Amino acid sequence: SLTLAVTMGNFDGLHQGHKKFISEFVKEAKLRQAQTLVVTFVPHPLTILKNKLNFLINTYEQRRSFMQEEGVDFLLELDFSRDFSTQSPKVFLENFIFSHSKIKFFYLGYDFSFGANKQGDHEFMRAYCTDKKIDFKIQEEFKAEGKSLSSSLVRELLTLGDVERANKYLGREYFLEGYVVKGEGRGKKIGFPTANIEFDHALLTPSKGVYVTNAITNGEKYISVTNIGVNPTFVSKEKITVETHLLDFSRDLYGEKLKIVFLQKIRNEIKFPNVNELIAQIKKDVEFCRTVHSKK
Repeated sequence: SLTLAVTMGNFDGLHQGHKKFISEFVKEAKLRQAQTLVVTFVPHPLTILKNKLNFLINTYEQRRSFMQEEGVDFLLELDFSRDFSTQSPKVFLENFIFSHSKIKFFYLGYDFSFGANKQGDHEFMRAYCTDKKIDFKIQEEFKAEGKSLSSSLVRELLTLGDVERANKYLGREYFLEGYVVKGEGRGKKIGFPTANIEFDHALLTPSKGVYVTNAITNGEKYISVTNIGVNPTFVSKEKITVETHLLDFSRDLYGEKLKIVFLQKIRNEIKFPNVNELIAQIKKDVEFCRTVHSKK
Protein backbone atom coordinates (compact mmCIF):
# COMPACT_ATOMS: atom_id res chain seq x y z
CA SER A 1 0.00 0.00 0.00
CA LEU A 2 0.99 3.62 -0.50
CA THR A 3 3.42 5.05 2.03
CA LEU A 4 3.81 8.79 2.05
CA ALA A 5 6.31 11.49 2.92
CA VAL A 6 4.49 14.76 3.54
CA THR A 7 5.38 18.43 3.58
CA MET A 8 3.33 21.59 3.45
CA GLY A 9 3.74 25.24 2.63
CA ASN A 10 2.70 28.00 0.26
CA PHE A 11 5.63 27.66 -2.12
CA ASP A 12 4.80 30.88 -3.95
CA GLY A 13 7.31 31.49 -6.73
CA LEU A 14 9.10 28.22 -6.19
CA HIS A 15 12.36 30.14 -5.74
CA GLN A 16 15.86 28.71 -5.24
CA GLY A 17 15.17 28.03 -1.55
CA HIS A 18 11.98 26.14 -2.35
CA LYS A 19 13.75 24.13 -5.06
CA LYS A 20 16.43 23.06 -2.61
CA PHE A 21 13.75 22.25 -0.04
CA ILE A 22 11.75 20.09 -2.47
CA SER A 23 14.82 18.27 -3.75
CA GLU A 24 15.88 17.43 -0.16
CA PHE A 25 12.33 16.31 0.57
CA VAL A 26 12.22 14.04 -2.50
CA LYS A 27 15.61 12.58 -1.52
CA GLU A 28 14.44 11.84 2.05
CA ALA A 29 11.27 10.23 0.70
CA LYS A 30 13.27 7.97 -1.64
CA LEU A 31 15.42 6.79 1.27
CA ARG A 32 12.21 5.68 2.96
CA GLN A 33 10.70 4.27 -0.23
CA ALA A 34 7.80 6.64 0.18
CA GLN A 35 5.96 8.78 -2.35
CA THR A 36 5.89 12.54 -1.93
CA LEU A 37 2.83 14.58 -1.04
CA VAL A 38 2.99 18.36 -0.94
CA VAL A 39 0.07 20.04 0.85
CA THR A 40 -0.65 23.62 -0.11
CA PHE A 41 -3.50 26.14 -0.08
CA VAL A 42 -5.75 27.90 -2.59
CA PRO A 43 -6.10 30.79 -2.45
CA HIS A 44 -2.85 31.84 -0.79
CA PRO A 45 -3.65 32.41 2.93
CA LEU A 46 -2.54 36.07 2.79
CA THR A 47 -5.25 36.89 0.25
CA ILE A 48 -7.82 35.86 2.86
CA LEU A 49 -6.14 36.86 6.12
CA LYS A 50 -4.60 40.14 4.97
CA ASN A 51 -6.80 40.99 1.95
CA LYS A 52 -3.72 41.11 -0.24
CA LEU A 53 -4.08 41.59 -3.98
CA ASN A 54 -1.43 41.84 -6.69
CA PHE A 55 1.14 39.92 -4.74
CA LEU A 56 1.53 36.37 -6.04
CA ILE A 57 4.77 35.48 -7.81
CA ASN A 58 3.05 32.84 -9.89
CA THR A 59 -0.42 31.48 -10.59
CA TYR A 60 -1.66 28.29 -8.94
CA GLU A 61 -1.52 26.63 -12.35
CA GLN A 62 2.18 27.52 -12.64
CA ARG A 63 2.82 26.27 -9.11
CA ARG A 64 1.35 22.92 -10.18
CA SER A 65 3.66 22.58 -13.14
CA PHE A 66 6.71 23.66 -11.09
CA MET A 67 5.91 20.92 -8.55
CA GLN A 68 5.67 18.39 -11.35
CA GLU A 69 9.02 19.51 -12.76
CA GLU A 70 10.58 19.07 -9.32
CA GLY A 71 9.44 15.44 -9.23
CA VAL A 72 6.66 15.69 -6.63
CA ASP A 73 4.23 12.73 -6.80
CA PHE A 74 1.10 14.29 -5.32
CA LEU A 75 -0.06 17.85 -4.72
CA LEU A 76 -3.00 18.41 -2.39
CA GLU A 77 -4.55 21.88 -2.68
CA LEU A 78 -6.75 22.70 0.28
CA ASP A 79 -9.44 25.39 0.03
CA PHE A 80 -8.33 28.15 2.33
CA SER A 81 -10.95 30.30 4.04
CA ARG A 82 -11.30 32.29 7.23
CA ASP A 83 -13.13 29.40 8.89
CA PHE A 84 -10.44 27.01 7.79
CA SER A 85 -7.80 29.25 9.37
CA THR A 86 -9.37 29.02 12.83
CA GLN A 87 -8.78 25.27 13.22
CA SER A 88 -6.32 24.16 15.81
CA PRO A 89 -3.22 22.47 14.37
CA LYS A 90 -4.33 19.10 15.82
CA VAL A 91 -7.80 19.25 14.26
CA PHE A 92 -6.32 20.36 10.96
CA LEU A 93 -3.77 17.53 10.85
CA GLU A 94 -6.30 14.91 11.83
CA ASN A 95 -8.91 16.03 9.34
CA PHE A 96 -6.72 16.73 6.36
CA ILE A 97 -3.40 14.95 6.62
CA PHE A 98 -3.30 12.05 9.02
CA SER A 99 -6.60 10.65 7.86
CA HIS A 100 -4.18 8.71 5.65
CA SER A 101 -2.66 6.03 7.87
CA LYS A 102 0.54 5.31 5.95
CA ILE A 103 2.50 8.50 6.56
CA LYS A 104 6.14 7.72 7.26
CA PHE A 105 7.86 11.03 7.23
CA PHE A 106 7.01 14.70 7.76
CA TYR A 107 9.28 17.48 6.50
CA LEU A 108 8.81 21.13 7.41
CA GLY A 109 10.40 24.40 6.32
CA TYR A 110 12.39 26.18 9.01
CA ASP A 111 9.96 29.13 9.11
CA PHE A 112 6.62 27.43 8.49
CA SER A 113 3.90 27.26 11.13
CA PHE A 114 0.19 26.66 10.72
CA GLY A 115 -3.18 26.47 12.44
CA ALA A 116 -5.01 29.08 14.51
CA ASN A 117 -2.55 31.72 15.78
CA LYS A 118 0.27 29.76 14.14
CA GLN A 119 0.27 27.28 17.02
CA GLY A 120 1.44 24.51 14.72
CA ASP A 121 5.12 25.28 15.09
CA HIS A 122 8.16 22.99 15.10
CA GLU A 123 7.76 22.04 18.76
CA PHE A 124 4.15 21.07 18.25
CA MET A 125 4.96 19.13 15.09
CA ARG A 126 7.87 17.28 16.63
CA ALA A 127 5.75 16.15 19.59
CA TYR A 128 2.88 15.17 17.30
CA CYS A 129 5.12 13.06 15.04
CA THR A 130 6.96 11.45 17.93
CA ASP A 131 3.62 10.43 19.37
CA LYS A 132 2.62 8.87 16.06
CA LYS A 133 6.08 7.32 15.53
CA ILE A 134 6.64 9.28 12.36
CA ASP A 135 10.05 10.58 11.27
CA PHE A 136 10.19 14.35 11.44
CA LYS A 137 12.75 16.73 10.03
CA ILE A 138 13.10 20.51 9.75
CA GLN A 139 14.85 22.03 6.78
CA GLU A 140 17.71 24.37 7.56
CA GLU A 141 17.39 28.04 6.72
CA PHE A 142 18.39 28.72 3.13
CA LYS A 143 20.39 31.89 2.63
CA ALA A 144 21.34 33.78 -0.49
CA GLU A 145 24.02 36.46 -0.14
CA GLY A 146 23.57 36.42 3.62
CA LYS A 147 19.82 37.02 3.44
CA SER A 148 17.20 34.51 4.29
CA LEU A 149 15.66 33.61 0.94
CA SER A 150 11.89 33.83 1.05
CA SER A 151 8.94 34.62 -1.19
CA SER A 152 8.58 37.95 0.61
CA LEU A 153 12.18 38.89 -0.25
CA VAL A 154 11.50 38.15 -3.93
CA ARG A 155 8.26 40.19 -3.76
CA GLU A 156 10.11 43.08 -2.15
CA LEU A 157 12.73 43.11 -4.92
CA LEU A 158 10.07 43.03 -7.65
CA THR A 159 8.19 45.85 -5.94
CA LEU A 160 11.42 47.86 -6.00
CA GLY A 161 11.86 47.06 -9.69
CA ASP A 162 15.05 45.11 -8.99
CA VAL A 163 14.10 42.30 -11.35
CA GLU A 164 17.72 41.26 -11.83
CA ARG A 165 18.16 40.24 -8.20
CA ALA A 166 14.65 38.82 -8.01
CA ASN A 167 15.49 36.63 -11.02
CA LYS A 168 18.69 35.49 -9.39
CA TYR A 169 16.83 34.38 -6.26
CA LEU A 170 14.05 32.79 -8.29
CA GLY A 171 16.54 30.87 -10.38
CA ARG A 172 14.54 31.88 -13.46
CA GLU A 173 13.19 35.04 -15.02
CA TYR A 174 10.04 36.63 -13.67
CA PHE A 175 7.23 36.80 -16.19
CA LEU A 176 3.63 37.85 -16.69
CA GLU A 177 1.53 36.32 -19.41
CA GLY A 178 -1.88 36.85 -20.86
CA TYR A 179 -3.90 37.46 -23.96
CA VAL A 180 -3.33 40.62 -25.95
CA VAL A 181 -6.30 42.97 -25.66
CA LYS A 182 -7.09 46.25 -27.36
CA GLY A 183 -5.33 49.17 -25.72
CA GLU A 184 -5.78 52.85 -26.48
CA GLY A 185 -3.78 52.51 -29.70
CA ARG A 186 -1.62 55.52 -28.79
CA GLY A 187 1.67 53.71 -29.22
CA LYS A 188 0.85 52.98 -32.83
CA LYS A 189 0.09 56.64 -33.54
CA ILE A 190 3.54 57.66 -32.34
CA GLY A 191 5.35 54.89 -34.19
CA PHE A 192 5.75 52.44 -31.31
CA PRO A 193 2.83 49.99 -31.41
CA THR A 194 2.42 48.14 -28.13
CA ALA A 195 0.73 44.91 -27.17
CA ASN A 196 -1.38 45.29 -24.06
CA ILE A 197 -1.78 42.08 -22.04
CA GLU A 198 -4.70 41.14 -19.81
CA PHE A 199 -2.93 39.25 -17.04
CA ASP A 200 -4.09 37.71 -13.79
CA HIS A 201 -4.27 40.59 -11.28
CA ALA A 202 -3.57 38.26 -8.38
CA LEU A 203 0.01 38.42 -9.69
CA LEU A 204 2.51 41.00 -8.61
CA THR A 205 3.49 43.67 -11.11
CA PRO A 206 7.04 44.98 -10.73
CA SER A 207 7.24 48.71 -9.87
CA LYS A 208 5.98 51.21 -12.44
CA GLY A 209 8.46 52.04 -15.13
CA VAL A 210 10.14 50.79 -18.26
CA TYR A 211 11.88 47.43 -18.57
CA VAL A 212 14.09 45.47 -20.89
CA THR A 213 12.06 42.34 -21.63
CA ASN A 214 11.67 39.37 -23.89
CA ALA A 215 8.28 38.84 -25.47
CA ILE A 216 7.39 35.26 -26.34
CA THR A 217 4.52 34.38 -28.62
CA ASN A 218 3.92 31.10 -30.46
CA GLY A 219 7.31 29.86 -29.28
CA GLU A 220 9.09 32.82 -30.91
CA LYS A 221 11.15 35.18 -28.77
CA TYR A 222 11.47 38.91 -29.50
CA ILE A 223 13.48 41.68 -27.89
CA SER A 224 11.00 44.08 -26.33
CA VAL A 225 10.54 47.15 -24.16
CA THR A 226 7.76 46.97 -21.59
CA ASN A 227 6.04 49.78 -19.76
CA ILE A 228 4.25 49.11 -16.51
CA GLY A 229 2.14 51.97 -15.38
CA VAL A 230 -0.78 54.26 -15.91
CA ASN A 231 0.34 56.27 -18.99
CA PRO A 232 0.84 59.53 -17.07
CA THR A 233 1.59 61.57 -20.20
CA PHE A 234 -1.89 60.88 -21.53
CA VAL A 235 -4.14 60.01 -18.63
CA SER A 236 -4.34 59.87 -14.91
CA LYS A 237 -6.16 56.69 -14.09
CA GLU A 238 -5.11 54.11 -11.60
CA LYS A 239 -5.49 50.90 -13.60
CA ILE A 240 -2.06 49.42 -14.06
CA THR A 241 -1.34 48.35 -17.61
CA VAL A 242 1.48 46.22 -18.98
CA GLU A 243 2.31 47.30 -22.53
CA THR A 244 5.06 45.88 -24.64
CA HIS A 245 6.70 47.16 -27.79
CA LEU A 246 8.29 44.29 -29.73
CA LEU A 247 11.38 45.39 -31.66
CA ASP A 248 11.55 44.59 -35.38
CA PHE A 249 8.06 43.17 -35.36
CA SER A 250 5.00 44.31 -37.24
CA ARG A 251 2.30 41.66 -36.91
CA ASP A 252 -0.95 42.32 -35.07
CA LEU A 253 -1.14 40.24 -31.87
CA TYR A 254 -4.76 40.79 -30.76
CA GLY A 255 -6.21 37.73 -29.11
CA GLU A 256 -2.88 35.89 -28.97
CA LYS A 257 -1.13 34.72 -25.84
CA LEU A 258 1.97 36.71 -24.97
CA LYS A 259 4.53 36.04 -22.29
CA ILE A 260 6.57 38.99 -21.02
CA VAL A 261 9.85 38.05 -19.38
CA PHE A 262 11.47 40.78 -17.24
CA LEU A 263 15.23 41.22 -17.49
CA GLN A 264 16.15 44.69 -16.24
CA LYS A 265 14.55 47.98 -15.27
CA ILE A 266 15.55 50.93 -17.44
CA ARG A 267 13.85 53.83 -15.65
CA ASN A 268 10.84 54.95 -13.67
CA GLU A 269 7.65 56.10 -15.31
CA ILE A 270 7.88 59.78 -16.26
CA LYS A 271 5.23 62.26 -17.22
CA PHE A 272 6.54 64.06 -20.31
CA PRO A 273 5.59 67.65 -21.13
CA ASN A 274 4.85 66.69 -24.73
CA VAL A 275 4.65 63.75 -27.10
CA ASN A 276 7.92 64.59 -28.89
CA GLU A 277 9.90 64.22 -25.69
CA LEU A 278 8.12 60.94 -25.01
CA ILE A 279 9.09 59.68 -28.49
CA ALA A 280 12.72 60.75 -28.00
CA GLN A 281 12.83 58.89 -24.69
CA ILE A 282 11.27 55.73 -26.16
CA LYS A 283 13.93 55.76 -28.88
CA LYS A 284 16.59 55.88 -26.16
CA ASP A 285 14.85 53.03 -24.29
CA VAL A 286 14.82 50.92 -27.46
CA GLU A 287 18.54 51.56 -28.05
CA PHE A 288 19.35 50.70 -24.43
CA CYS A 289 17.33 47.52 -24.83
CA ARG A 290 19.31 46.47 -27.92
CA THR A 291 22.58 47.10 -26.09
CA VAL A 292 21.53 44.97 -23.11
CA HIS A 293 20.45 42.15 -25.41
CA SER A 294 23.67 42.28 -27.44
CA LYS A 295 25.64 41.69 -24.19
CA LYS A 296 23.53 38.73 -23.07
